[in-house]
Amino acid sequence: MSLETETLGALARARAAARGLALCPGTRKNQALGALAAMLRQERGAILAANAGDLARARSSGMAGAFVERLTLDDARIEAMARGVEEVAALPDPVGEVIARWRRPNGLEISQVRVPIGVIAIIYESRPNVTVDAGVLGLKAGNAVVLRGGKEALGSNAFLAGLIARALESAAIARDALTFVGNPDREVIQVLKRHPEAIDLIIPRGGKALKEALAGSAVPLLPHFDGICHTYVDRTADLKMAEEICFNAKCSRPSVCNAMETLLVHREAAPHFLPPLAARMQRAGVELRGCERTRAIVAGARPAVETDWDTEFLDLILAVKVVDSLDEALAHIARHGSGLADAIVTADREVAARFQHEVDSATVYVNASTRFTDGFEFGFGAETGISTNRLHARGPMGLRELTIYKYLVAGNGQVRN
Repeated sequence: MSLETETLGALARARAAARGLALCPGTRKNQALGALAAMLRQERGAILAANAGDLARARSSGMAGAFVERLTLDDARIEAMARGVEEVAALPDPVGEVIARWRRPNGLEISQVRVPIGVIAIIYESRPNVTVDAGVLGLKAGNAVVLRGGKEALGSNAFLAGLIARALESAAIARDALTFVGNPDREVIQVLKRHPEAIDLIIPRGGKALKEALAGSAVPLLPHFDGICHTYVDRTADLKMAEEICFNAKCSRPSVCNAMETLLVHREAAPHFLPPLAARMQRAGVELRGCERTRAIVAGARPAVETDWDTEFLDLILAVKVVDSLDEALAHIARHGSGLADAIVTADREVAARFQHEVDSATVYVNASTRFTDGFEFGFGAETGISTNRLHARGPMGLRELTIYKYLVAGNGQVRN
C-alpha cells in the first residue's frame, strides 16, 4: 500500500467519524475527557518511559538544548496536561451555542449557531503535550482530529494518542475521531495539503521548514509559526517591575514561542535599567546581543547584527536595542515583529494606550510578560496553537476558535419577491 493510499484511508475514516462526533452530546465528550485525565495520571510511568526513548535518540543525534527542553516530559508537565484536560471538560460546549438571533421585517427568524469545522489536521514538531492539548480541544469542539507530530517525539506522541483513542472508546465515541499519523516520512505533509476534500483545516505549529513544506497548500491553513516577541521599556517605567517582567519573558522558558526575543529600551531609562538587568541575565546564562548604544552601557554584550532583529532564538539569547522614542519602538516592532505577542512597561497611560492601539499583534500587553500568551493562561484549558493569522482566529486558539457557524432560518411560508 502506498503512503498516499494509506493516509487517504485514514482520512476517510476520520471524515466518517466526524459526522457522528458533530452530533455527540457534551456529556459524552466530557466523559471521554475525564477518562483521559485519569489515564494520564495512571500511565505516568509508561509516558515517561516512552519519552525517555525519544530523549535518548534526540541527544544521540546532537539535538540542541532548547529542542531537548521542548521535547522533555516530567511529572509536573504530565500533571499539567491532565489538569488542562479537566479544565477543557469543565468549559461550556461551544457546539450549538447561539451567537446571535434576529427577526427580519418579513417574519424570518435567523439564528447564527456554532458548529464544528469538520476534520482538522494539526502538524507540530517536538512538544508531546501538543498531542493532548490539540486533541482534546479539537474533539470537544466536535471535530475529528488528525495529529502529525515530529519524528523526534514519535514514541511519546504515539503513546499519548493511544490514550486519547482509548478514552474515546470508553465513552462510545469512534476512535477514528482521533487519527495519529505515525509515519515519519515528510511526504505525509504533502499528501495532507493536497486533499481539501478530506481535510477542512490544517493548523501548523513549527518553524521555517514546516512553513516551506506547506507552501501552496490546497487546504486552508491557520498557522502558528514564528514568535519574535518584543518588550519595550518606556522612559517612565517602574524599573524594578520592568526587570522582573523582562527576566520572566526571556528566562522562564526560553524555548517557547511567547518568550521575549528582543528588548527595546528608551534612551532615558537605559543607563539605569540595563546594567542590573544585564548582570542578572548574564548570571542566568543569557547571551546579550546589543546595538552600539547598548554595548556602551553593558559590558560583555556582543554586537547585534541586522539578522538578530528577525530571529526567533528559542534559546538563552536576547537582542537589545536602545531607542530614542515610542515612535522608534513602534516602527521597530512593525518592521521586525511576527505579530504574536509584544509588551510595554510604562507608567504613562497615554503611552500605554497608544502602544496597544498601534501594535498589530495577536496579543499586546501593558506591564505584563509576553509569556501569558497561552490558551491555559487565557482560561481556554489548553490551546491548539497561537494564530498570527488575520482570518477566522487570532491569538491562542481554544474551543470557540475550532468552530465555525451556520445560519438557521425559520419561516412560515415566505417567498422572495
